[in-house]
Amino acid sequence: MAYRMMRRVFLAGASAALATGCMGQTATTRGAAIDPAFQPQPNASYDAWRDAFFARAQAQGIRADTLRAGFVGQGFLPGVVTRDRNQTEFRRTTEDYLALVASEDDLALGRARVAPQRATLAAIERQSGVDADVIAAIWGLETRFGTRLGEIGVISATSTLAWEGRRGRFFEAQLMAALRILQEGDTTTDRMRGSWAGAMGHTQFMPTVFEEYAVDFTGDGRRDIWGEDPSDALASTGEYLRRHRWRSGEPWGMEVHLPTGFETARTGRDNRRPMAAWGAAGVRPAQGGTPPDLGQAAIHAPGGADGPAWILFHNFNVILRYNPSVNYGIGVGYMADRLAGGSGLTRQFGPDDTGLTQAERRALQALLNQAGYDVGTPDGVVGSRTEAAIRAYQAARGLRVDGRPSPALLAALRR
Repeated sequence: MAYRMMRRVFLAGASAALATGCMGQTATTRGAAIDPAFQPQPNASYDAWRDAFFARAQAQGIRADTLRAGFVGQGFLPGVVTRDRNQTEFRRTTEDYLALVASEDDLALGRARVAPQRATLAAIERQSGVDADVIAAIWGLETRFGTRLGEIGVISATSTLAWEGRRGRFFEAQLMAALRILQEGDTTTDRMRGSWAGAMGHTQFMPTVFEEYAVDFTGDGRRDIWGEDPSDALASTGEYLRRHRWRSGEPWGMEVHLPTGFETARTGRDNRRPMAAWGAAGVRPAQGGTPPDLGQAAIHAPGGADGPAWILFHNFNVILRYNPSVNYGIGVGYMADRLAGGSGLTRQFGPDDTGLTQAERRALQALLNQAGYDVGTPDGVVGSRTEAAIRAYQAARGLRVDGRPSPALLAALRR
């Protein structure tokens, strides 16, 4: 199964439980306490399934000693079943998505985490032909630069989902691959940890994808995508993109300005035209100059003709082989450009359907915090926590309780 299809299995969140188009693993910070629901629990039906699976696994070449070692400390995880049966497909705007995955705090962390890896990334770029900053950006979006690798045992996660049966064949294949990885000595059961759906390591490979694309960049005889050193994971991501036909030396895309009155119906990933045609329509690079003529290209303009817009080249589609969300691809490209020293967007998004700009939504969140209604760190993204705080504020003041931000609510908080 193609990796993009595998990714759809767990597109239920993002780096810190985001929206459609990020990793969806709800990976935890390394060393953080694990919810008991994600720790092995007794389950007789699971145990019977596991015993039958052992026979199937041995018939496919998994040794008995690998099975014994692989399942030590592993077992049925009720939290995985709950998560799998209750996935909600969140849809974030591009503006919200960038605020969640590429904020100034994220960029500061990224620069600090990427700096020690610059020589390694340069070597990976020479080897794979893939832009080093794109690889680094994927690392950032997948696990916040290695700070959120996930703490759930991959054997437990994949075996629980295989037992559950809703996508049993797929997850049994992942479990079988995970056991082969252990058998080949790339890692050990206690180190093979990741997401609730079995995605692993710094750049979140599923086990079957690991088998096909992971590389031993360090030359130590192991393809180690889980350790403190991210080299093998970064190189494996480069190899994945290379084999999906990354074009060396070409950009993923760039921010552009659209002329006033530009018909946004002409935009969208599937509406590809020659660069000359876009130029003739008045599309210009936001930073000036002449755009490269790289064949067919598409335009993404989520905020309309007056907002931020991007022209998308071939390599953007290669990024989408890693994760099929357009927002994810924009997030990777934007993060990569910023890590490379680029500036922020030259145009800003306008008010959303609440009538507030992102800056005003951040101000509203800050004022709710000041009033004693905890929304966390203001980011301008209205989620369930902000909505709950608004409802509490509205109820306390006898207002209509709908949990929605608005200019009137912002004005009330400012008084």
